[in-house]
Formats: sequence, structure tokens, C-alpha cells
Amino acid sequence: MAALLPALNLAQELRGHVSPETMDEVAELLGLSSAYVRGVATFYTMYNKRPVGCFLIQVCTNISCNLCGADEVLAAFLKHTGTELGDTSADGNFTVAEAECLAACGFPTCVQINERYFEDVSVADVPRILARLKSELNGGGDAAPTPE
Repeated sequence: MAALLPALNLAQELRGHVSPETMDEVAELLGLSSAYVRGVATFYTMYNKRPVGCFLIQVCTNISCNLCGADEVLAAFLKHTGTELGDTSADGNFTVAEAECLAACGFPTCVQINERYFEDVSVADVPRILARLKSELNGGGDAAPTPE
């Protein structure tokens, strides 16, 4: 059982999400019941249950971030990516989702993009962040996009 979370993490890293079929494969590999693995995988919000874009953009909307404009930041990401909440853009590059808390309450609004955190994000920062992400997709480097 101790290997379950690392196995799910690896599966998600390799496949981009943890499908029911992947959960069954992990269960078989570890000698656990499929029901147990599915229960664990669906409990944790860090596991994507369906495919996501190249960049998973999660905007914290918990109280600290919400009071500092998280709803507007979320709306800006949705507008500039042309997506609906939880959906992936037509080009497959961006999925925008709400996050309950990203544990950066001292620096709202916090946004997590894949494994990177961005603090003090404002609506004005959104186009610049997205431009940098698009640049990364086009071979513009892998440096973390940062609001200026």
C-alpha cells in the first residue's frame, strides 16, 4: 500500500492523467483491489481523472485569493484560453480549473501551472503568463513564466 501514491504519481506523469484503466493496472501491479485504488485515486484532487492540456492552470479561489481577485483572474484565464472551467482548449494546450487552496495564502492570488507556482497574480499578468507558456510550446525555452 505504501507504493500506491508514488505509482499513481508515476502513471499520471507518464500518461497525463489517471484513467480507470490505469487505476486497474496499478491495482494489479501492486496486488491491491481495483476498488481500493480507485477509492484512493478519486479521493485526491491532485490526480487528473481525464486528459488535460499541455498546461494545467489551477487558480486558487479559497478565501485569501478570492478576496484579492481570484474570480477575476480565473475569468481572465478562461477568456484568454477560450475555455470553459475544467475543459481543455481546442488546440489542446490549456486546461483551466479552480483549486481549493494552493497553500500560498500570504501571496494571493496564487496560480499553479503544472508543477510551478505563481504568486500575486493579477488579471493584468494573465496575457503575459499565457504568452510565455505558448513560447515554451514553440521551443522558446523552459524557464518558468513569471509575472513582471
